[in-house]
Amino acid sequence: MIRRQEYMRVMVATLVPMLLSACAMAEQYRWSGVERIVALSDPHGAYTALMKTLGNAGLVDAQGGWSGDSTHLVITGDLLDRGPDSRKIMDLVMRLEEEAVRAGGMVHLTLGNHEVMNLVGDLRYVSRSEYAVFAAEESGEERERWYQKYREQENLRSDVRLNELALRKAFEKSRPPGFFAHRQAFGSEGKYGRWLLQKPVLVVVNETAFVHGGLPPIVGELGLDDLNDQLRAEVSDYVRQAEVLIGYGLISPGASFYDHVELATSILSDDSIADDAKVALQKLIELNDARVHDSGSPLWYRGTVGCGALTEGDVIANAFGAIDAWRVVIGHTPTVTRQVLQKFDGQVIEIDTGMLNASYQGSGNALVIEGDTLSVINEAEPASVSPVSHPRRVGARDGALTAESLEHILAGADIVSSRTDKTERQIVELSRDGVMFSALFTPAPRSKKVNTELAAYRLDRLLGLDMVPVTVAREVDGKAGTLQFLPKNSRDEAFRTSSGLGGSAWCPLQRQWNSMYVFDALIHNEVRAANSMVYSPENWQLLLMGHSSAFGSKKDRPKHLSNVELQLTGTWLDALTALSDDVLAENLGDVLDKRRLSALGKRRDLLLREVEKLN
Repeated sequence: MIRRQEYMRVMVATLVPMLLSACAMAEQYRWSGVERIVALSDPHGAYTALMKTLGNAGLVDAQGGWSGDSTHLVITGDLLDRGPDSRKIMDLVMRLEEEAVRAGGMVHLTLGNHEVMNLVGDLRYVSRSEYAVFAAEESGEERERWYQKYREQENLRSDVRLNELALRKAFEKSRPPGFFAHRQAFGSEGKYGRWLLQKPVLVVVNETAFVHGGLPPIVGELGLDDLNDQLRAEVSDYVRQAEVLIGYGLISPGASFYDHVELATSILSDDSIADDAKVALQKLIELNDARVHDSGSPLWYRGTVGCGALTEGDVIANAFGAIDAWRVVIGHTPTVTRQVLQKFDGQVIEIDTGMLNASYQGSGNALVIEGDTLSVINEAEPASVSPVSHPRRVGARDGALTAESLEHILAGADIVSSRTDKTERQIVELSRDGVMFSALFTPAPRSKKVNTELAAYRLDRLLGLDMVPVTVAREVDGKAGTLQFLPKNSRDEAFRTSSGLGGSAWCPLQRQWNSMYVFDALIHNEVRAANSMVYSPENWQLLLMGHSSAFGSKKDRPKHLSNVELQLTGTWLDALTALSDDVLAENLGDVLDKRRLSALGKRRDLLLREVEKLN
């Protein structure tokens, strides 16, 4: 029987760590009443640009000390990778955290995907210069020990004895000087690993959310506290299980995150390994597929940027409801204009402006929020400007070319050539100021009162669908018709299906297809051929082309959609409700006759009834 004193000693030893752990997890993720917020994102080792930006925003003085008083600085991740000065930036942020608190302010760092990549061993973007700053903390004996381990493993994999010189060269290339000290520093007890493992994924300040990638469905599912607690735990657990296995010599610090599952699976069948090592192997396999690493993680998600309002609106609304916010500030995806952009009526602010110029050809920009006022300060000067509206960008094109500019080009640029492609489409090449553009030519229908291609484009603009490329009326080779913008290197649905590509789409393909189905039901598009579903491979944005079989006089769905379950969201309800008969007549009356306009209105009403049943 345990004596009372011994019992109490055991209970204290058991419960205190548990209580401390519980307290540590009860983190604060929300702040209110903050008078001034400054936000920036994705320095990627660009220390000089970051310091200039912070200085112009009034947050650091000439000596680099905190001068922001009670300001809250929010950095939405990706301090690391690609640039040479990642370590200097981490040291700076760690110091500013302490100085800001003493002055009554605060520094918030939310995790970016590159912070997590460094923690779990996904080192694809760590530059040699980033490793080099750790070289002084790494002994020759340590490097030799890991080389011998590497040599042993490589020889075991090969049927013939490998060349010693080639082995050494490969080792030095994949694990340059500083590599092992870098890995130790990002461990759970390392200076930077310990610090980063304490950081949140998402914070809310004054009802504005700050997160690295975006607001995927998981945010609406879990809410603020559970989202942070769960995803942080997944990263922390992964790091610790990997450390157990490295300690046993079962995996190397140089093993890639993407090789961990294969390595762990191959080792797991060895009965001679310790029980706790087996547990670590199994957990590592499970955690490798954790939600924090998924494309639907707030660290990796690009749907907030890549989807249109009709496709993404309800996802964002659900997230806002779950975290009690009405606006989100995100990084991760460099803006197309390298300016701070806003979309969805200011609900989404994009602040990754490509600060690391060598990689992204951008500059440092800080978003400043003071009450209801938003302004932007650049690294070059302290004068502020306003955020710019996110341009309608249906299809990749060079620079920041707007839809209106593209309309002007298609209507007036010189036609250089015209050809028929293998799917019998007529492709026209145009030139403006030495820049080439491609467009799809569709001859005009016989009736002068009907132009279904222009009707589809205008209706897309009215809905805010952002899936039909810029379309204009124009004659080609003496024939009246329309030209529709065709992005460079675009691929159709037949290519996507045969290649199996598209899984990396910024806006999830299933959601894009649903928006296409709803649009085709609205316009009664009887034929949606593979060559009328075109993608921009840079982000797998779906473009809808060729609508000569649409806008008939039937009032029901086209046959191919009769049994398709449409996901009709509240966002669609708002968009369809705004399409009054007067709006349709005003905007489409010159390209659709009265009979077709009337049928369009009837189909709108049919969809509205379906939406109301679902919501």
